[in-house]
Amino acid sequence: MSRTVDIGILRAPQIKFDLIGEFCSNTGCLNDGNTVAVERGKLLYNGMSCNELHFIPSTVESTFVLHDVVIGVNFHWQRKESQTFKGELRFIVEDGEVRAINRIDVEEYLVSVISSEMSASSSLEFLKAHAIVSRSWLYAQLLRQEKVQQGTLGWENEGETVRWYAREDHTLFDLCADDHCQRYQGITRAQNPNVERAVRETSGLVLKYDGKVCDARFSKCCGGVTELFSSCWENDNPPYLQVLRDADDKQVPDLTTEEGARRWIESEEPSFCSTTDNSVLSQILNGYDRETNDFYRWKVEYSQNELSAIVAERSGIDFGIIESLEPLQRGASGRITRLRIVGSKAERVVGKELEIRRWLSRSHLYSSAFVVDKIVDESGVAKFVLKGAGWGHGVGLCQVGAAVMGENGASHTQILEHYYPSAKIEPVD
Repeated sequence: MSRTVDIGILRAPQIKFDLIGEFCSNTGCLNDGNTVAVERGKLLYNGMSCNELHFIPSTVESTFVLHDVVIGVNFHWQRKESQTFKGELRFIVEDGEVRAINRIDVEEYLVSVISSEMSASSSLEFLKAHAIVSRSWLYAQLLRQEKVQQGTLGWENEGETVRWYAREDHTLFDLCADDHCQRYQGITRAQNPNVERAVRETSGLVLKYDGKVCDARFSKCCGGVTELFSSCWENDNPPYLQVLRDADDKQVPDLTTEEGARRWIESEEPSFCSTTDNSVLSQILNGYDRETNDFYRWKVEYSQNELSAIVAERSGIDFGIIESLEPLQRGASGRITRLRIVGSKAERVVGKELEIRRWLSRSHLYSSAFVVDKIVDESGVAKFVLKGAGWGHGVGLCQVGAAVMGENGASHTQILEHYYPSAKIEPVD
């Protein structure tokens, strides 16, 4: 089963692009240095007004460049860059702006995803494992009959805000190009021939459970223990996404209590993903991902006034001066799923894990697996110290841990059996 997929790359008031090689167009106008904008609800291109622009490559060598593509949306390393893509290019109007969409073969898409998610110079077996995981996640979204069209889900009442974010909320294309779905940066970083080999040698293979393609989630670094699906999204726990120790030791500590979570987070228990070997990390992480290396265990400090300002800005709620952060519920990896924020003017419970991370940082905290210490100095000035574990939601495959397994000689089958112990590798059909 092979098909094409539509990827929403960029939306802006106007988009500059370049065509490299031969293309056919529905407008008949093909020039270098093109700019497309929106005027009176229609696309304006080379002096012409139209509802849609469509450029189809005439040769396999033809590519196009989109300028000022935003990557790392809302993360600490957010930036713009020019990116090069294969396949078809389409422009449409979306909410009064121009949307660029790339239509490309699924297997070509996966080559880019693997190269975009990491530096892609790690072991071939890890790349094969990631190819199967990314293909599984993709087909799980494409084959899902009941799409969730609302991106933000959950509930809100007088004392509690619970939110999680669906990945099936795109209506004008199949997937977006950023971390909300899977990182996709065209052929900009697809330079390692092992990536193409990994995709080719696993072509059409996915993870299945009970005959259905697995919604195979993955995160950057689990912190030593993987998390349940329900801690991050809707209250459902697929059997193939289990809680497990990211190590040869299979025993999972109880991290759902404050005592257990603190003991674990303040320790340096060795895990596959606890590596500090830069030669290994440089094979796994892109340059911007390595701008901070302490993600297995990390620490963030805020003055009381700074934290109060951040929470007000990110939540839209005037808490006054934040007096305490109180974990009410933790998942199996120690990630907080319900947090009470107490201020001088208001208090509120917030969840799930991503919403907690959003409220407590101007970008994102690395994870919600943290413990809180409020420290008051001799002059009465308070600060909050958050000590945490892991990077991301922690569900499914741990990218750093899996790459270390590959470096240590594990096969792609062994890697997938470790992170998805009840799933089977089978053709997608």
